[in-house]
Amino acid sequence: MFARISTRATFKLSGEDQYMKFLVLWHLNVGHPSPEVIKAVAEQPNYAKKLEADGKLECRYHLIGRHGGAWIYKVKSNEELDLLLAMAPVYNHAHYEVLPLADMSDPVTVLGKSK
Repeated sequence: MFARISTRATFKLSGEDQYMKFLVLWHLNVGHPSPEVIKAVAEQPNYAKKLEADGKLECRYHLIGRHGGAWIYKVKSNEELDLLLAMAPVYNHAHYEVLPLADMSDPVTVLGKSK
């Protein structure tokens, strides 16, 4: 199986303390899970804890009624996000949808222009 990743935009920020956030929706491509898939799923929580400790994962949620989750990553580039996703134990068994997030408290971010 191959992971499919769909992204809607490519971003790169300048500055050392600039981060961007991405909502990553992922779900497993499983009918009858193989031992390999079961092992990958069992390793996923430890991978998440490491990302949280490193400040790369802001929060994570289980999607009710699905085999997957909704995770919010805080990274410096889309390349960094791509690397983190590729390192996930479930990467080769999941489908990913990646959505860049913008802070809605800043009108410039929301409207794309200054007043």
